[in-house]
Amino acid sequence: MNLTAESIDNLTLLITEEIHVKASLETTFAAILQEIGPQSRTPEGQSMNMKIEPWPGGRWYRDLGNDNGHLWGHVQAIKRPMLLEFTGPLFMSNAVISNIQYRLSESNGGTLIKFRHQAFGLMEEAYRTGVKGGWAHTHAAVRARAEAHS
Repeated sequence: MNLTAESIDNLTLLITEEIHVKASLETTFAAILQEIGPQSRTPEGQSMNMKIEPWPGGRWYRDLGNDNGHLWGHVQAIKRPMLLEFTGPLFMSNAVISNIQYRLSESNGGTLIKFRHQAFGLMEEAYRTGVKGGWAHTHAAVRARAEAHS
């Protein structure tokens, strides 16, 4: 048996980002739902086949067809168009729990998104290093979608 003592730093993840969008709160909120849901794409442009049920307790999951897929989380709170919050393991198939928050407010004729991803548990290093780039890709797509529809 190989026991390894984990430090608290190795068990936690915190990513914060502020995204300024030149679009209304409503348009930006809708863009978030699209980009983390049915329009979600990998950086290479492949569909992630994500589904979101945008109500309290609704599922956020990857649908691989034929009743296969991955549960990413559940909607913990939704207050349109100012708050969207999830809890769940996300893409990590480990003993881990995440909290994702999108807080939107009006700012300089547009919208400010305050994003926070906190996680606690046994995270592989690949998850820890890749997640920040993944969120940056998603948030760039949110901004582009919202600004194109404003």
